[in-house]
Amino acid sequence: MKLIASALTVAALMAPTAPVMAREFIPLPPEQAGRSYSPGVVTKGGKTIWLAGVTTLADEQGKSLAGDVEGQIRFIFREIERTLAKQGGKLSDIVTMTVYLTDARFRDQLSKVRNELFAKNPPASAQITISALAVPGFLVEVQAVAVVGDE
Repeated sequence: MKLIASALTVAALMAPTAPVMAREFIPLPPEQAGRSYSPGVVTKGGKTIWLAGVTTLADEQGKSLAGDVEGQIRFIFREIERTLAKQGGKLSDIVTMTVYLTDARFRDQLSKVRNELFAKNPPASAQITISALAVPGFLVEVQAVAVVGDE
């Protein structure tokens, strides 16, 4: 009997298994569908990447983004995507983010971009309106946490 149990244990350990995703996005209730955040994300395994806050006054070519909140938001997510790619990740690996806006009216531009980038499984999120960021002209800053890989 011991031999059979040992053989079953070895077989179970050697059996091919599909990788288990390191994150499970909790969906919004149907009446809130279409919003660009999840109420929560459960993570297991994977590599956790804590991303520093990102902001900018210029795009990759050095063109000024002063006063262009949507331009700043798009650059920020491209920069986050580049940082994640260096660790084998992508934007869809983000499980939570904190967004700081210097004007609550920027919420619409933020939602527009987030809905494009996170149409499926949006991360958990907080949006905070503040009076200013570290440098005059910064309109938005995004800090995030991603879980890359499988369990």
